[in-house]
Amino acid sequence: MIARSDMEWQNGLSNQIQSDSMPKMKILSVTDVARHFREVIDSVEHKQEEIVLVRNRKQVARLIPEVPCQNALEVFGDLYRTLDEKTAEALSSAISTNRKKRRGRVSELRNPWAG
Repeated sequence: MIARSDMEWQNGLSNQIQSDSMPKMKILSVTDVARHFREVIDSVEHKQEEIVLVRNRKQVARLIPEVPCQNALEVFGDLYRTLDEKTAEALSSAISTNRKKRRGRVSELRNPWAG
């Protein structure tokens, strides 16, 4: 695994100020990342860790995890708790009306590239 880099991950660079409020970033040399690319990508993906890549003692890049994908139900899941009854009913009605309008046949769709 990455023995030397584990120490770098814990200590950070010597010229960095440590913060209590910011999560600690892992710092790896570009060479270590190249040698252990799969493990690095796995830690970014599964542990949601941000990794700073260093070359010649200079920060050159960051690996940042992608924001987890959410569908509309997850994003708006708690919205119903914040709306009063009248507003919630109006929103629900508007959504169902809009859904009915959008239904159609593929042959009815217009070609946006047609002149």
